[in-house]
Amino acid sequence: MDFTFDVLQNTRGIFKKIIENNSLENLNKIPDGFNNNIIWNIAHVVVSEQLLAYRLSGLESTLSDEMINKYRKDSKPNGNVSQDEIDEIKGLLLTTLEKTKEDYEAGLFKSYNAYTVSTTGNTLNNIDEAMQFVAIHEGLHYGYVLALLKALKN
Repeated sequence: MDFTFDVLQNTRGIFKKIIENNSLENLNKIPDGFNNNIIWNIAHVVVSEQLLAYRLSGLESTLSDEMINKYRKDSKPNGNVSQDEIDEIKGLLLTTLEKTKEDYEAGLFKSYNAYTVSTTGNTLNNIDEAMQFVAIHEGLHYGYVLALLKALKN
C-alpha cells in the first residue's frame, strides 16, 4: 500500500500546485462543454477518498456533512466557491490523506461494506481495494482538470 499512498501524495501535491497557480476566477469557471470546474474536481477527490475509505469502513470522516454533500458523486458546482473555502480544500488535500495513511497503518480499517463502483463496475471489498481505486479515480479527475485548464486558455 505504500506505493498507492505515494501516488496519491504526488497527485494531491499536483492538485495543490494547480490551486496555487490559478486565479479564483479560473478555479470556479465552467468552460463551454463542461459541467463542472477545477475546484469541484479537486474537492470531489478529497470527499470521495473519505467516503470510500472511512464511511464504507463504518468510520467517521473528518469532513463536514456540508462539504460531503456539496462535492460527492452526482453533485455539481452550485455557485462560486470563496477563497476561504478554496484555502480549506487546499489544506485538506494533504491532511486527509496523511490521516488515512496513519489510520491504515494503525489497523483502524477492520471491516468494509462492499461497494460496486458505478464507473467501472468493480466491487471494492476491503480498504486495500478501495485505496487502489481511489488512486485511479484521482488520476481520472486529474485528467479532467488538465482538460479544464486547456479549455480556459482557449
